[in-house]
Amino acid sequence: MTAGSRLFSALAGLPAPVTRNVRVERGLRVVTPDGVVLLADRYVPRRRERAPIVLMRCPYGRGGTWGMLARVIAEHGYQVVLQSCRGTFGSGGEFQPLRHERSDGLATLEWLAAQPWFGGSVGMFGPSYLGYTQWSVAPDAPAFLRALVPVITASEFGSLTYPGGGFALDMLLTWVRELAYQEETGLPRLRATLFGRRALRRAFDHLPLREADVLAVGHRVPLYRAWLDHAEPGDPFWDGLDFTARIPDVTAAVSLVGGWYDILLPHQLLDYVALRRTGREVHLIVGPWTHLSVGAALVGVREALRWFAVHLDRRPGPRRSRVRVFVMGEGRWRDLADWPPAATSERWHLRAGGRLDPAPPADEPSDRYRYDPADPTPAVGGSLMSRGAGARDNRRLEARPDVLTYTTEPLDGHLEVIGPVSAQVHLRSSATDTDVFVRLCDVSRDGRSTNVCDGSLRLTALGPAADGDGVRCVDVDLWPTAYRFRRGHRLRVQVSSGAHPRIARNLGGGEGLGGATAMHVAEQEILHCATHPSAIVLPVIGRG
Repeated sequence: MTAGSRLFSALAGLPAPVTRNVRVERGLRVVTPDGVVLLADRYVPRRRERAPIVLMRCPYGRGGTWGMLARVIAEHGYQVVLQSCRGTFGSGGEFQPLRHERSDGLATLEWLAAQPWFGGSVGMFGPSYLGYTQWSVAPDAPAFLRALVPVITASEFGSLTYPGGGFALDMLLTWVRELAYQEETGLPRLRATLFGRRALRRAFDHLPLREADVLAVGHRVPLYRAWLDHAEPGDPFWDGLDFTARIPDVTAAVSLVGGWYDILLPHQLLDYVALRRTGREVHLIVGPWTHLSVGAALVGVREALRWFAVHLDRRPGPRRSRVRVFVMGEGRWRDLADWPPAATSERWHLRAGGRLDPAPPADEPSDRYRYDPADPTPAVGGSLMSRGAGARDNRRLEARPDVLTYTTEPLDGHLEVIGPVSAQVHLRSSATDTDVFVRLCDVSRDGRSTNVCDGSLRLTALGPAADGDGVRCVDVDLWPTAYRFRRGHRLRVQVSSGAHPRIARNLGGGEGLGGATAMHVAEQEILHCATHPSAIVLPVIGRG
């Protein structure tokens, strides 16, 4: 047991290890059908040479955090095979994200079955990209793949790349920069770490977007440019990379771990619903985490050990509800029978004077703001892949003239909202191409406005169509949530047209995503009257 694995185990509240004696065999070679050699390390717990195997397929290396996680799992009695994805950390071929994970993963499973230390059962574990490598093989895997634990991830990454039809600029440039420098050591790595955010800030504000990769990384990144070139729905570039439709073919038992502020949460919950429809064994945990939260890793490993004990070791485990969620605002975990839970759908209407009210509007004047892409509405917290993600104070953002706010009176009792959240906004715009960003906040007694969940939709000349008055009815899906708004607090809804650079600013001219440079100011009008009742739709499960 190393100091790192000992500390992690303590923080995660793991049971006592089966052994502290773990042997590591490094550089095992797996040859794929096209002749590429993938490298892997095998962690073997003492006296368990044919123990069940946990496979982790990773593009971020086999040392550091990933090696420590492998050791922790091995100390609890499992063989762990930690493999570097194609084109990374000594594995042959070129790393083309998402493209080879199905074929390489299936070849690795076949290789495992041929080893003298194969004991007949395999599970897979890991967060983010390591979760995608699980989904990519699960529909076609042999029966010995019995258990999956995908953490803060989803069966497809297209919706992550183009949230609401926009472009996830912050996440994508941050990721390609990390990939570009992750194998550097010494001074180059130190320099990349120290000056990374500065380079990214310059890149986020650069136009055209096609050239932002050079500012962020120092050279052209073909993958980044491909994302810009293949942004239209149904583009064949994404064929074979979305495994959502194959979920009915998955036979392994799946336990999903997600976070309320994670970049992949909406689709991860859709994965859960799809698995439930198949009747497969599936559990779900959602905590108050962002994509980079340590808490998700701690709970993920703890859940993996519980799940593998049941489905790989065939040991009976304690009974637990199928769904467990952390209710923010209350600060407690809640067991649910299923997701989404039964709830009453309530429309809370945007009203004149910045009011938010369950009562529908009468004839009320609209509200206006001006969106200028030269001074784009900034992203504050939410589902970012950076340290600034999660719940943040929104008061400075709400003071901007390009952000409208609608606020309730103080609540006379607690209000619990658990489930999918949506909004319907009636918009008249001077631009045919523009964005609608809607955010739900909790305003405390002292006036702090904390973001709970949000969502966006990019409007183009193709739709949604305007009515005879030039008004477009825009339906926006916000992130699902579990939140208790406390007595005396207020609900607040923000409406704006951007969250840059989380979502690349809409320049308003309808030009191609990668090459556009001309900026067009959008004059926006939000209607909230009897014929155009803009509202947020909340899944209310209780008051108290």
